[in-house]
Amino acid sequence: MRCPYCGHEKTRVIDTSHDSRGGIRRRRVCGNCDERFSTYERPILATPLLIKRDGTREEFSRDKLMGGIRVACAKRPVAAAAIERMVGEIEAELQQIGKAEVPSRLVGDKVIRKLKEIDEVAYVRYAIVYLRLDDLESIQDEIDRLLEE
Repeated sequence: MRCPYCGHEKTRVIDTSHDSRGGIRRRRVCGNCDERFSTYERPILATPLLIKRDGTREEFSRDKLMGGIRVACAKRPVAAAAIERMVGEIEAELQQIGKAEVPSRLVGDKVIRKLKEIDEVAYVRYAIVYLRLDDLESIQDEIDRLLEE
Protein backbone atom coordinates (compact mmCIF):
# COMPACT_ATOMS: atom_id res chain seq x y z
CA MET A 1 0.00 0.00 0.00
CA ARG A 2 1.39 3.37 -1.04
CA CYS A 3 1.41 6.15 1.58
CA PRO A 4 -1.04 8.94 0.61
CA TYR A 5 1.22 11.55 2.23
CA CYS A 6 4.68 10.84 0.81
CA GLY A 7 4.09 8.10 -1.77
CA HIS A 8 6.43 5.62 -0.07
CA GLU A 9 5.56 2.00 -0.84
CA LYS A 10 6.46 0.46 2.52
CA THR A 11 3.61 0.70 5.02
CA ARG A 12 2.79 -1.44 8.02
CA VAL A 13 -0.64 -2.55 9.29
CA ILE A 14 -1.09 -1.66 12.96
CA ASP A 15 -4.77 -2.56 13.43
CA THR A 16 -7.44 -4.53 11.55
CA SER A 17 -11.20 -4.60 12.12
CA HIS A 18 -14.13 -6.19 10.26
CA ASP A 19 -17.58 -4.78 9.57
CA SER A 20 -20.96 -6.48 9.14
CA ARG A 21 -20.89 -6.24 5.32
CA GLY A 22 -17.69 -8.23 4.98
CA GLY A 23 -15.35 -5.24 4.64
CA ILE A 24 -12.01 -4.86 6.39
CA ARG A 25 -10.71 -1.59 7.84
CA ARG A 26 -6.94 -1.42 8.29
CA ARG A 27 -5.03 1.24 10.21
CA ARG A 28 -1.59 1.71 8.65
CA VAL A 29 1.61 3.61 9.34
CA CYS A 30 4.14 4.73 6.73
CA GLY A 31 7.68 3.40 7.11
CA ASN A 32 9.11 6.63 5.71
CA CYS A 33 7.18 9.61 7.15
CA ASP A 34 5.46 7.83 10.10
CA GLU A 35 2.05 9.27 9.12
CA ARG A 36 -0.98 7.12 9.92
CA PHE A 37 -3.93 6.48 7.61
CA SER A 38 -6.80 4.03 7.19
CA THR A 39 -7.75 1.84 4.26
CA TYR A 40 -11.00 0.01 3.67
CA GLU A 41 -11.20 -3.23 1.75
CA ARG A 42 -14.40 -4.87 0.59
CA PRO A 43 -14.97 -7.83 -1.68
CA ILE A 44 -15.74 -7.10 -5.30
CA LEU A 45 -18.92 -8.94 -6.14
CA ALA A 46 -20.80 -8.66 -9.40
CA THR A 47 -23.86 -6.44 -9.30
CA PRO A 48 -26.55 -7.00 -11.90
CA LEU A 49 -27.21 -4.68 -14.83
CA LEU A 50 -30.17 -2.39 -14.27
CA ILE A 51 -32.98 -2.41 -16.85
CA LYS A 52 -34.26 1.18 -17.10
CA ARG A 53 -37.88 2.17 -17.82
CA ASP A 54 -37.10 2.70 -21.52
CA GLY A 55 -35.55 -0.79 -21.80
CA THR A 56 -31.91 0.28 -21.90
CA ARG A 57 -29.37 -1.41 -19.64
CA GLU A 58 -26.98 0.38 -17.33
CA GLU A 59 -24.29 -0.73 -14.88
CA PHE A 60 -25.19 -0.30 -11.22
CA SER A 61 -23.37 2.76 -9.93
CA ARG A 62 -22.83 3.04 -6.21
CA ASP A 63 -21.79 6.69 -6.65
CA LYS A 64 -24.92 7.55 -8.66
CA LEU A 65 -27.16 5.96 -6.03
CA MET A 66 -25.28 7.73 -3.24
CA GLY A 67 -25.65 11.07 -5.06
CA GLY A 68 -29.41 10.67 -5.46
CA ILE A 69 -29.88 9.80 -1.81
CA ARG A 70 -27.64 12.68 -0.70
CA VAL A 71 -29.74 15.14 -2.73
CA ALA A 72 -32.91 13.83 -1.06
CA CYS A 73 -31.28 14.10 2.37
CA ALA A 74 -29.75 17.56 1.81
CA LYS A 75 -30.13 19.83 4.84
CA ARG A 76 -31.79 17.03 6.80
CA PRO A 77 -30.48 15.45 10.02
CA VAL A 78 -29.35 12.29 8.26
CA ALA A 79 -25.81 11.19 9.04
CA ALA A 80 -23.43 10.47 6.17
CA ALA A 81 -22.77 7.09 7.79
CA ALA A 82 -26.50 6.26 7.57
CA ILE A 83 -26.50 7.04 3.83
CA GLU A 84 -23.33 4.99 3.32
CA ARG A 85 -24.86 2.09 5.24
CA MET A 86 -28.08 2.31 3.22
CA VAL A 87 -26.21 2.23 -0.10
CA GLY A 88 -24.08 -0.69 1.13
CA GLU A 89 -27.17 -2.64 2.16
CA ILE A 90 -28.87 -2.03 -1.19
CA GLU A 91 -25.73 -3.04 -3.10
CA ALA A 92 -25.40 -6.23 -1.01
CA GLU A 93 -29.08 -7.08 -1.57
CA LEU A 94 -28.61 -6.69 -5.34
CA GLN A 95 -25.56 -8.93 -5.29
CA GLN A 96 -27.42 -11.60 -3.33
CA ILE A 97 -30.22 -11.74 -5.92
CA GLY A 98 -27.83 -13.63 -8.20
CA LYS A 99 -29.37 -12.46 -11.49
CA ALA A 100 -27.50 -10.84 -14.37
CA GLU A 101 -30.17 -8.15 -14.84
CA VAL A 102 -32.84 -6.59 -12.63
CA PRO A 103 -35.31 -3.75 -13.22
CA SER A 104 -34.07 -0.39 -11.95
CA ARG A 105 -37.44 -0.07 -10.21
CA LEU A 106 -36.19 -2.68 -7.72
CA VAL A 107 -33.40 -0.33 -6.61
CA GLY A 108 -35.81 2.61 -6.36
CA ASP A 109 -38.24 0.57 -4.27
CA LYS A 110 -35.45 -0.38 -1.87
CA VAL A 111 -34.37 3.27 -1.53
CA ILE A 112 -37.95 4.44 -0.95
CA ARG A 113 -38.52 1.82 1.77
CA LYS A 114 -35.26 2.65 3.58
CA LEU A 115 -35.69 6.44 3.32
CA LYS A 116 -39.18 6.17 4.75
CA GLU A 117 -37.67 4.59 7.88
CA ILE A 118 -34.83 7.12 8.20
CA ASP A 119 -36.37 10.52 7.33
CA GLU A 120 -39.87 11.24 6.03
CA VAL A 121 -38.95 14.56 4.39
CA ALA A 122 -36.11 12.90 2.48
CA TYR A 123 -38.57 10.15 1.54
CA VAL A 124 -41.01 12.71 0.07
CA ARG A 125 -38.21 14.46 -1.83
CA TYR A 126 -37.06 11.18 -3.36
CA ALA A 127 -40.64 10.06 -4.01
CA ILE A 128 -41.44 13.23 -5.97
CA VAL A 129 -38.83 12.27 -8.57
CA TYR A 130 -39.01 8.47 -8.32
CA LEU A 131 -42.81 8.13 -8.28
CA ARG A 132 -43.18 10.99 -10.77
CA LEU A 133 -45.41 13.06 -8.55
CA ASP A 134 -45.78 15.98 -10.91
CA ASP A 135 -48.58 18.02 -9.36
CA LEU A 136 -49.35 19.32 -5.90
CA GLU A 137 -52.38 17.07 -5.51
CA SER A 138 -50.38 13.86 -5.98
CA ILE A 139 -47.70 15.15 -3.59
CA GLN A 140 -50.38 16.01 -1.02
CA ASP A 141 -51.89 12.52 -1.41
CA GLU A 142 -48.50 10.95 -0.68
CA ILE A 143 -47.98 13.18 2.38
CA ASP A 144 -51.49 12.33 3.62
CA ARG A 145 -50.73 8.64 3.20
CA LEU A 146 -47.55 9.13 5.26
CA LEU A 147 -49.42 10.96 7.99
CA GLU A 148 -52.01 8.19 8.24
CA GLU A 149 -49.29 5.63 8.93
